Amino acid sequence: MRKLLVPFFLLCGAITARAEIKTETVEYKQGDTTLEGYIAYDSSFKGKRPVIMIVHEWTGLGDYVKGRAKEFATKGYVAFAMDIYGKGVRPPQGPEAAKEAGKYKENRKLMRERAQAGYDFIKTKPYVDPEHMIAMGYCFGGTVALEMGRAGLPLAGIASFHGGLSNPNPQDAKNIKGKVLILHGAIDPGVKPEVPGFQKEMDDAKVDYQFISYSGTVHAFTNPQAGNDISKGAAYNPVSDKRSMQAFMDFLGEVAPIKK
Repeated sequence: MRKLLVPFFLLCGAITARAEIKTETVEYKQGDTTLEGYIAYDSSFKGKRPVIMIVHEWTGLGDYVKGRAKEFATKGYVAFAMDIYGKGVRPPQGPEAAKEAGKYKENRKLMRERAQAGYDFIKTKPYVDPEHMIAMGYCFGGTVALEMGRAGLPLAGIASFHGGLSNPNPQDAKNIKGKVLILHGAIDPGVKPEVPGFQKEMDDAKVDYQFISYSGTVHAFTNPQAGNDISKGAAYNPVSDKRSMQAFMDFLGEVAPIKK
């Protein structure tokens, strides 16, 4: 029995040692605007890997999405937290964040151009598999991820976590090339009215989509910093957070699996 223990522990050590998560803050451009993104990946992996492009909430790129990027990197993906607002533009929660997000919700052309810049930047990296690029986002970022698909980017998949579903140009859904996953809080007061129009948009365009609605769940349900008071319309829900992450990982296994 003792002879078996030594190689077992050596094997465990080797598995742990193989994970070498590298992170990098990067700058790139959209027109004259400098954008600042964040990349995380396991540098011990060889060859090209699928990339998950993560779009931030209405407060801009911060610690929350950076943490998610590192989490996805441990699973073998290249994770790129994109910047839509511009370097240094990180508004606080409330009216300032709503105003900044509103600039892009009301100007979908600019939203698409900022997202396109991130797509073009990460696609050039030698460790990225350009045939398996995923766009996903949280809250405001979910809207952006969907808009990337509507713009016709060749994405393998699109996922929205408690994201806005409105679309001033529903006919653009016909441009979506990849599969879509929507992870939605069933009693999210801001997004709930948008659900019927979104589903009609997807159905009319014959998009391959899944729509998962979590009961008793409001906006921002994946973010512990949202608190736990659902009467405010935004609150963390640990059960829905866990379920939605599992649904997303299953989705990735379908559209962009990691090849060992």
